[in-house]
Amino acid sequence: MKPCLYAFIIMLFIACKDEKIDFSGDVPLKAEEFMTAFPKITGSYLMADSNIARKSDTTRIGYKALSQFIPDSAISVYICKDKKTVIKPVGIIEKEKENYLLINFTRQKKTTCVVFVTDKKLNYLASKELLTNQKTDGYYRFVSINKEPTFMINREKTSVENTLKFTRSGWVYNDAGIFMLVVTDSNEDPEKTAVINPIDTLPRLNKLSGEYVKNEKNYISVRDGKDANHYLFFIHFEKDKATCVGELKGEFKLKSSGNAQYLQNGDPCIIDFKFSGNYVTVKEQGSCGNHRGIKCFFDDTYRKKKEPKAKKKRTSAP
Repeated sequence: MKPCLYAFIIMLFIACKDEKIDFSGDVPLKAEEFMTAFPKITGSYLMADSNIARKSDTTRIGYKALSQFIPDSAISVYICKDKKTVIKPVGIIEKEKENYLLINFTRQKKTTCVVFVTDKKLNYLASKELLTNQKTDGYYRFVSINKEPTFMINREKTSVENTLKFTRSGWVYNDAGIFMLVVTDSNEDPEKTAVINPIDTLPRLNKLSGEYVKNEKNYISVRDGKDANHYLFFIHFEKDKATCVGELKGEFKLKSSGNAQYLQNGDPCIIDFKFSGNYVTVKEQGSCGNHRGIKCFFDDTYRKKKEPKAKKKRTSAP
């Protein structure tokens, strides 16, 4: 092969390899081409209202390109009629059954981050707004995402009394095809955020039933189940000065004397219960991030509270 012909082939190969994908939408895009615009997110991820614009990639996605995969009904609220809103990819979370596409929409100085859920062929399933940098109520806002993923939307500010006020809500995409609220935590309105025990009034006649407590904000309620080997339970805990909260209602089954386990189809969370004397120890084995904060776990020991003695009825003398 002549040297000049060989050099021409090499240059042609490099040119084809470096050819950039057109994300304007002027030409049809394949799903795999569109996904290359999104950097992969593989671990925990944090985005704040102060750095939301810097989190996006430099690539611009045209409205016509985005609308090839996401319906107009899901993006029209973020796109002005003149279609001059700047659309940039933030990242992609790839799971076994679906993809989560994080996209920033910027108009003038306002940036809003939205997560769009698609199936593996990039067919649209659902969406949820996560964060914007244009709130003017004095709160600092941020979103933390774990690997499941759970999208924890946070707001907080320091009050005039120099105490931290916060509200947190955790959202997951479920099998019903919608985003579901799985965790809520706030110290801004004690009356509205008081812990309610959903199984409090159920029977507690079996051996292990009762209240296992550390204090009023850290406890496990255990109630009778369908038979002697099944129990209903409700756990609530607050750690690190109530900055990390966990809560779960479910059913555990005795595996042996004093050892039980919470294991439910469709929930990756697995919790072991070990009863010994007046104590129960819980240990998280599976992935329970949908039921707790990111930095705390179902991992503690609680003491059984004595049941109040029933008052004896007085009988009148004959």
